[in-house]
Amino acid sequence: MLSSEALDGLEARVDAWFRREAEANPMIAAVERGEPADRRWYVRVLGDQKDTFTLWFTLGQRTLQYETYVMPAPEENHAELYEYLLRRNEKLYGLAFSIGDEDAIYLRGQLAVAAVERADLDRVLGSLYVSVERFFRPAMRIGYASRFRD
Repeated sequence: MLSSEALDGLEARVDAWFRREAEANPMIAAVERGEPADRRWYVRVLGDQKDTFTLWFTLGQRTLQYETYVMPAPEENHAELYEYLLRRNEKLYGLAFSIGDEDAIYLRGQLAVAAVERADLDRVLGSLYVSVERFFRPAMRIGYASRFRD
């Protein structure tokens, strides 16, 4: 667990990293901060398979948690979709699909605060982006199959 001063320093480093990424990375449309006491960032990402999505990063005493909303609860083929996502979890590093509010599908993970370095932030951002881009459309085709029929 970090002291308040160490956590403040880590927050400043993460904030600076997000500012640099927002300027240099064309896939990042915007970075916004939550309430100061929350130590939270909202990163708006431009995708191809999923036009835009938001990544949430929350810095806590012990971990940096990150997540993104992937899709709403499926309308059909629930078991098939959940099996598909669980099998994808096996191949993901530092991420896992999960069911959240209103049975929506999320992609979530966390890092120990001791592991929050620039390379780790780069990996997390890239992994979230690639995973959403890779799995969004197949998941939607399973969970909303009748909407994709010709």
